[in-house]
Amino acid sequence: MRKGNETREKILDIAEAAVLSKGFGVTSIEELIAEAGITKSGFFYHFRDKNELAKGLLVRYAEQNDRLLEQVFGRAAELTDDPLQRLLIGLNLFAEVMGGLPDGHPGCLVATMTYQDRLFDRDVRAMVTETVTGWNGFFTDLIEAALAAYSPREAVDAESLARTICCVIDGSIIMAKALGRPGVLPEQLLMIRQHVKLLFAGAVLRVVSPEAAAA
Repeated sequence: MRKGNETREKILDIAEAAVLSKGFGVTSIEELIAEAGITKSGFFYHFRDKNELAKGLLVRYAEQNDRLLEQVFGRAAELTDDPLQRLLIGLNLFAEVMGGLPDGHPGCLVATMTYQDRLFDRDVRAMVTETVTGWNGFFTDLIEAALAAYSPREAVDAESLARTICCVIDGSIIMAKALGRPGVLPEQLLMIRQHVKLLFAGAVLRVVSPEAAAA
């Protein structure tokens, strides 16, 4: 079982690198088999066809990103009970993590599959939508928590601001690739952090936590 899992992960590693490099359409099963050093039947043991491969890639990619977000913003929550500060600290920590990648972010698999959505069946397209919706929802929850605690000086729509943050992340990955500047992503994360900070500049505290009241 362990060897089978290792082979599956190896196929996914090779496929992800190929898809990010040149796209899903021109990534062939034959080249994956050759690079993985397995037989065709070995490939089809793990993936029935390319749509199943796409599903495997998406599930793994989404899980990795969800885990990263939970770790980064979970760390922010350990540092403060204030929901606005959690968001600001989390964005700062996220920028640090992205800035620490030696060669920059390798690319967004979800974006690549979105551009080539006609290659996939309905289930894969639904998974792409669900993944993006989940990321938007993650940031929406953080922003709504901040809005529940603070009354900002400017009107803020939580869902719209969450989409802005997600657009900054994906757009920065694309721009970094186009310009050959890995630092674009952490730079823009800090810019959107500054935008959020300015939106809440002078905000009136709605709710005082028991910890803050005791202090």
